[in-house]
Amino acid sequence: MSGHKLDSIDRRILAELQADGRMTNVELARRVGISAPPCLRRVRTLEESGYILGYHASVDARSLGFEVRVFAMVGLQSQAEADLSAFENRCREWPLVRECHMLNGEVDFILKCVAPDLSTFQSFLTEQLTAAANVASVKTSLVIRGAKDEPGVPFDVLEQRLTREA
Repeated sequence: MSGHKLDSIDRRILAELQADGRMTNVELARRVGISAPPCLRRVRTLEESGYILGYHASVDARSLGFEVRVFAMVGLQSQAEADLSAFENRCREWPLVRECHMLNGEVDFILKCVAPDLSTFQSFLTEQLTAAANVASVKTSLVIRGAKDEPGVPFDVLEQRLTREA
């Protein structure tokens, strides 16, 4: 992040775009209470400063035929930085791995995976993940159903904290 300090309008812009990244700049400006040209300048500054990482459509994996979601907990043989980075790079190459997070504790990484069916995931698990260099153990949990999947951050919590600090 650059030294750009967020004010309340910047935070409202971020919250609105997080909720609906497809709205026009004119609509965004209306919602945050400023005119369109300064709103666009602020959005560009937020992008350049790294607060906005990109714009994505939220797609329904099941309707596209990806019926299986699995969390894989991976333990590595070595936790040397070079080995951790090598594993992270390998995860970026696997299309079925949608998220990869390094953890503190007994498990080194948790991976969120999607697959069209169990046999596809099993093939990935046995032929790629468990066979990868430095992987010592993999434990998997099949998702039965999801109750919540909210991207981003809770801006209302941020605003409450800032109000208490003021």
